[in-house]
Amino acid sequence: QVQLVESGGGLVQAGGSLRHSCAASGRTLGDYVMGWFRQAPGKEREFVAGASRSSGTTIYANSLKGRFTIPKDNAKNTGYLQMTSLKPDDPAVYYCAAGTRFLPGRSSQEYTYWGQGTQVTVSS
Repeated sequence: QVQLVESGGGLVQAGGSLRHSCAASGRTLGDYVMGWFRQAPGKEREFVAGASRSSGTTIYANSLKGRFTIPKDNAKNTGYLQMTSLKPDDPAVYYCAAGTRFLPGRSSQEYTYWGQGTQVTVSS
């Protein structure tokens, strides 16, 4: 099994950038498809982005495409959620997840392993 530990959340001003990390241990992150989700208070968990094992295929929520990217560093066994031009409606707990499907999906049910989540807050 893979274990995922997240870091990098915090407070950022609107318009700013933040990089969220997801470090894998126990298994190679490249053995899994990777997904990113977020959940704001009182709302359902929302798909942000996903990548195939090799990151050859990436998918993004339409509303976030162009502002968020999900690079990976295989040498560090770590995936990243790079967030730019943050808006007042972006605050949420952000989660990384890993799954065993062939391609990344948009449903949280397609992912088996989850990080603990970290809070992102945007100040206006």
